[in-house]
Amino acid sequence: MKVAVDRHIPFVRAQIEAYNTARSAVGADNLIDAEYIEPEEFTSERVRDKDALIIRTRTRIDSRLLDGSRVCFVATATIGYDHIDTDYCRRQGIFWTACPGCNSQAVCDYIKEALSLIRKRVVLPQKPVLGIVGVGHVGGKVASMAAANGFEVLLNDPVRAEKEPNLFVLLDTIVENSDIITFHTPLTNDGKYPTYHLCNAAFLSRCKSQAVLLNAARGGVIDEQALLASGRRCIIDCWEGEPDINRRLLSGSQTLGATCHIAGYSIEGKKNASRMCLEELARFFRLPKIWNETIAETEKAGMPQGDSAEGWIERLTEQMRTPQSDFEKIRKAYKLR
Repeated sequence: MKVAVDRHIPFVRAQIEAYNTARSAVGADNLIDAEYIEPEEFTSERVRDKDALIIRTRTRIDSRLLDGSRVCFVATATIGYDHIDTDYCRRQGIFWTACPGCNSQAVCDYIKEALSLIRKRVVLPQKPVLGIVGVGHVGGKVASMAAANGFEVLLNDPVRAEKEPNLFVLLDTIVENSDIITFHTPLTNDGKYPTYHLCNAAFLSRCKSQAVLLNAARGGVIDEQALLASGRRCIIDCWEGEPDINRRLLSGSQTLGATCHIAGYSIEGKKNASRMCLEELARFFRLPKIWNETIAETEKAGMPQGDSAEGWIERLTEQMRTPQSDFEKIRKAYKLR
């Protein structure tokens, strides 16, 4: 079986190599022929003879990439999956899977640091109101963390509200009453509750005058041109048009923090995502168990740890704002927290 793997996904190479070694030692078949490549190397020619792909958000899965290939399995080592044309995959019988919740604690830790930054820069009420839009794996953890840190929490999740109406408020209530609004939704363009440009000019015009917006969900949930025009303060991790981000918004004084889509970049979060991808790979192709926790913990122990001391979002923001800074290079070089 041939697999193309984004080479920036940790843990996967060591797991597959150990799996192949163990299978070869007993003369078994079902080996995995894996090729580890850069995101930009996922081309139609490169993947044509592959059976499976393990990717990140930088690889767009659609007809242009997969038409004429034998790919029947795609795993993205991310929570979001808006880079996958799911309708195309369904029509072609291509199985796809994401990793919901894999880095939820890491994103929650990012929001905690962001709230600390806001408290340093903005005059807030004694008990500020945090509005959380999207209360899944991440939003639920953020709610618990914020409540424990002195915030009044308002929750909005229209999908969940259909079954649990007493837990949630309308989006209008979030907009009109929140001192800080944080988004934790997928990016969708259709369906009953589309989230593309959910935070638009009309949304921003109804926010409290001192409200701060946080986006550690998906670029496109906030209309950045409208945000720029509004002058509303913000902390942005997920940007529209990545890696070609809005440099006016990046450098503007309204932006209290600017990071490079790394809110979920923790060692444990990456390990969870790699494990989930390989477990689905084994299940789909009916392979023996691939994931070995002992090998993963050994690799984890040897990984350099990135900056997680107080103020790390501010330090990364300074790096992002240096002249000629490169979003993608900074992201690739980012050491996992």
